[in-house]
Amino acid sequence: MNRLRESGCLIAFEGIEGAGKSTQLRLAAGALRRRGIGVVETREPGGTALGNELRRILMHLPETPPTPLAELLLYLADRAQHVADVILPAITQGQVVLTDRFSASTLAYQGYARTLDLEMVSRLDAIARQGVEPLLTVLLDCPVAVGLRRARGDDRFHREEQEFHERVRNGFLSQARQDPDHYCVVDATGLPDDVQHAVEAAVTQCLTRP
Repeated sequence: MNRLRESGCLIAFEGIEGAGKSTQLRLAAGALRRRGIGVVETREPGGTALGNELRRILMHLPETPPTPLAELLLYLADRAQHVADVILPAITQGQVVLTDRFSASTLAYQGYARTLDLEMVSRLDAIARQGVEPLLTVLLDCPVAVGLRRARGDDRFHREEQEFHERVRNGFLSQARQDPDHYCVVDATGLPDDVQHAVEAAVTQCLTRP
């Protein structure tokens, strides 16, 4: 077996609602820990104290929702704090950071689905992430109808129309096609063990790259 890298890195888990990214992140973290790898599990929004407050505002605020631009800026404020407080310190310490959502979600949701200018979203996201980018993005992909049947929760994203989620899915797949060296698309409709093995194989391959 090839030796796993000793330097820290970021791996992002992405997908539409109900794709199973949170479950697969947890399983991948357990597999890495069993191999003696230091792992930090985190999420966006909500990986910091500020992030938890922003998550409440973004996902559960009962009043008028933010405009698409305001929504984007709130997510990027969360990312800037998350990178500074959690991700960069862990990478510096040589840990593997597994995050439930990162920049790809911002482009998929606020860019492709909310139809904000993609170049602007990318430019602002680059400022927020402060030079940090995933070594690998694991995209758990499934048809929207399947994901929405599986999804649990009652935040305002779960209540969006199916067409919105179709745009999100297309946004994720478009990003994966544009950057195949840093994306692994996993069919999330497969048997649970098969999905888990595919994810763990992708993570291992990523961590054994020279």
